[in-house]
Amino acid sequence: MPVNPSASLAPSATVDPDGQAKLSDRPDSPCIGICSTLFDEICQGCGRTAAEVSNWVFYSDEEKQVIWERITREGTARRFQPD
Repeated sequence: MPVNPSASLAPSATVDPDGQAKLSDRPDSPCIGICSTLFDEICQGCGRTAAEVSNWVFYSDEEKQVIWERITREGTARRFQPD
């Protein structure tokens, strides 16, 4: 099932020619308030690892972009599932 990279963005968000949303158009964090990192290595809510969740505020924009691209591509987190 293909993942729409702009599915979790506001309707006015822009997508680069390669199909990836710009970091400035995304929420600051992929968190949707369903954190499972106390029990899982990968959060079921956002798709980030426990280390990525705990270090998010220290990452550069480039590092955040790489993580956003990976979790969007994987599309397994609840963030990317239809309601």
